[in-house]
Amino acid sequence: MNLVDTSGWIEYFFAGPNATHFTPPIENTKELVVPVICLYEVFKKVNLVADEARALQSVAQMKHGRVVDLTEDIALSAVLISLKHKLPMADSLIYATARACDGTLWTQDEHFRGLPGVNYKQARTGATP
Repeated sequence: MNLVDTSGWIEYFFAGPNATHFTPPIENTKELVVPVICLYEVFKKVNLVADEARALQSVAQMKHGRVVDLTEDIALSAVLISLKHKLPMADSLIYATARACDGTLWTQDEHFRGLPGVNYKQARTGATP
């Protein structure tokens, strides 16, 4: 399974310099899991830099993967991950969801660099909004 974090989705939707890194897991919808927190963050970011119509289109595309709700197990696992790796709340929820699904987390977010099960691509300048 693959999980693309918010930074990867934004890069993909706005054709940023690393968009091609995120294309394979995003377009392989049979292996794609999408945490609800990513729906929230992408909808918010796209609304801020574009408009609500584009944000709704983005969320609709994300929902081609399997949307994973925030469960009690994921939430509690995220707390332990946050404490161990010093991750912010949203990042720990995303990472805990990837772990719960035995998935690989695709990201360009520096917070995840070096963590097990992470496919990290360094963000390049001139990137997305």
